[in-house]
Amino acid sequence: MNYQVSQHIDNNKVFIVQRSEIEGRLDPKMALYNRKVQDSLYPKVKLKDVLVCKPQYGASEPGVPRSSIKEPRYIRITDIDENGLISHDELGATAKIIENKYILCENDILIARSGATVGKAYIHKPALYDCFFAGYLIRFIINTDKALPEYIFTYTQLNAYKEWVNAIQRPSGQPNINSEEYQSLEIPLPNIERQQVIVDVIKSAYLQKKQKESEAKQLLDNVDAYILNELGITLPEIKTDLKNRIFKVNRSDLEDRLDPKFNKNYSFIKSLKGIYTWVTLRDVTFNNGQYGANESAVEYKKGDIRYIRITDIDEYGNLKQTDKKTASNIENDYLLKPNDILFARSGSVGRCYIHKFLEEQAIFAGYLIRYFLNENIIDADYLFYYCNSNIYKYWVDTIQRPAVQANINAQEYRSMPIPLPPIVKQKEIANHIYAMRQQAKQLQEEGESILENAKKEVEQMILV
Repeated sequence: MNYQVSQHIDNNKVFIVQRSEIEGRLDPKMALYNRKVQDSLYPKVKLKDVLVCKPQYGASEPGVPRSSIKEPRYIRITDIDENGLISHDELGATAKIIENKYILCENDILIARSGATVGKAYIHKPALYDCFFAGYLIRFIINTDKALPEYIFTYTQLNAYKEWVNAIQRPSGQPNINSEEYQSLEIPLPNIERQQVIVDVIKSAYLQKKQKESEAKQLLDNVDAYILNELGITLPEIKTDLKNRIFKVNRSDLEDRLDPKFNKNYSFIKSLKGIYTWVTLRDVTFNNGQYGANESAVEYKKGDIRYIRITDIDEYGNLKQTDKKTASNIENDYLLKPNDILFARSGSVGRCYIHKFLEEQAIFAGYLIRYFLNENIIDADYLFYYCNSNIYKYWVDTIQRPAVQANINAQEYRSMPIPLPPIVKQKEIANHIYAMRQQAKQLQEEGESILENAKKEVEQMILV
């Protein structure tokens, strides 16, 4: 008689496994995973059986900023998004030493082997430049007589694969999966024709998602033109010929900075006119700028006070809802209040975030600076949207110190020029931009939904 687990016990926490179900790993998570995916519509093969050669670990060179699109690009884990894509709008990094053995070819698959993003995958497609890959990634080259590389990559985007990653990764301080473990991944493998049908489903979804994102980006790009128009600012043409790259500055006009770029750009900023008075950030804030906490980030669980870092803020000033952290020590002095505004002082320098009512309390990290706004003078949302405009970004590019890691200190932020309409006009501008951003957000969410539904459809096509 077989032993039965009592009915009142959660079978996802306490369960019985036959010895025949165990292969290689005795840990419960792997046993539970194997039970979930034991049935599929097609025979399963191990990843190692569809490879041309052994997997290859990437280069261990330090990345350096890429100054031209002609330079080879260094593909790192941080360049790959949650859907296995990289942005070609950003220059990214390169390296001083580039070995040919790390240059990527079409349809090479890269998978992250360590860190919080272990298991993240990317399939390489031709670009206008060479690409090579970093050491925390492993390259897999698929034998196209046995499997389509796009099909294998598609499998890495499914929940079944993500559950396998969660089950097989070594439970340590730094999650990791080595090349041997990746090669043990079992993948349901239909014939090539059926693989192509499955790939086409995902490709179609990606194209629709890309179209939605393109429409969203166009909306967000139009925000800048709207702000300029409402403020009555016309940007003069910036000439970059040799004659206009050589200029002179009167000693009395120097702003305690001797670097040419600062002085040339700042004279351009000061020349900007409009229909409203210009003020500085110091004119509309109560404090001189408060630097954040220097605490270690630790794992977050529901109910914790969130620790907001620069990496938690995206390029549009939105707070990301993934990879949340809390801090090892919480001090009340760093607790955020509604309409506190934060600026990044280093790294993604200039990035701006305005704190709103959230379900959770939050403190902010040391590479961010907090200002308290005088809301009788300036509307918090208006300032936030202005700090996403191209005028502001031009000012950031001008003021940042030319160092290995660009930076702007609290005092320099206080010198930020701001056009200041009446408060009623500020709110009107803010409300209009909010509506534009909401429309863009809806388009982005529609794109994500299309892709997620396609992934579910694919899972139903290959798994029971």
